[in-house]
Amino acid sequence: MKRLFNNTSSFSLAQAPLSAVSAHSSATKTKGGSQQSPTPTYIEFPTSPQPPDGHTGYHANHNGTIVHHTHSKHPLAEITLSELFTCSGCKEFGTGRRFACQDCDFQLHHFCALSPPSLKAHPFHGQHQLVFHAKPKQVKAGMAWPRCDVCCKSTKGFTFRCRVNSCNFQMHPCCAMLSTEIKFPNHPHPLKVLPPGNTLSGGAGGGNDQSGMVCGECKKRRSSGRVYSCTVCDYHLHALCAKSMINGLQEYGIKPPEKPNMLGTAARLASQVVIEFIGGLIEGFGEGVGEVLVQNIGRGRRSSNRRRIA
Repeated sequence: MKRLFNNTSSFSLAQAPLSAVSAHSSATKTKGGSQQSPTPTYIEFPTSPQPPDGHTGYHANHNGTIVHHTHSKHPLAEITLSELFTCSGCKEFGTGRRFACQDCDFQLHHFCALSPPSLKAHPFHGQHQLVFHAKPKQVKAGMAWPRCDVCCKSTKGFTFRCRVNSCNFQMHPCCAMLSTEIKFPNHPHPLKVLPPGNTLSGGAGGGNDQSGMVCGECKKRRSSGRVYSCTVCDYHLHALCAKSMINGLQEYGIKPPEKPNMLGTAARLASQVVIEFIGGLIEGFGEGVGEVLVQNIGRGRRSSNRRRIA
């Protein structure tokens, strides 16, 4: 990202190439074509009121950049790039529209950068007000990260959390952009979110267990997270998969990288260290002994793989 701005001392949206500037930015038509507005487009979250002036998490500069309160040392410019990135705010993947720093690798989803300080009567949690937090809940040593109540993925950065102390509801900014009824580009019919929990009694789910439903997008089953169901046919969609139409991944045809198998990676690294160590002993013990040891390790790994396959 830094290479894009090396030749500019003060990057502004008006100076950016048309291919790099977001098509979603507010613009006014002039005789000369389309001119970028100096004020960033406000993000409309479901049922959230527009925050009053001076109560947002960012300051808009005259040249179209913003200064976000979590990155006040450098301005952020709104651009659109097709490359995959990890948001510095919510720690989730994204592509396309974003706010990027001109001096370092700091990048935010547009909805993270322009999140309001609070959400009132959100469809997923209408009973309480949700407050924006730049830092996740504190995690004790050995404890897992808290999880989003919509997609059930870990919350490691920006979140909206219930302001009621006895209520633990929280969700990612991307999940907060979803609502109880959505129109997914890959399906012709409207989709409605099913009630939270596994057991359904009639309705769109047909009385089935959510954990047994196959998502029409990822073709997998999930035992956690909210699920959308078609109002016309037997199509289901994980809220986790629905996020792809918010974070730009679907528009650019990008699949998020799979989470690596940490145990498998550790085992492979350990095996490689052992083999390299034994290989280093060849000179000391003689080639014949060293080669036999390495071959025995290789046979052991192959037989172990055959047992797993069986």
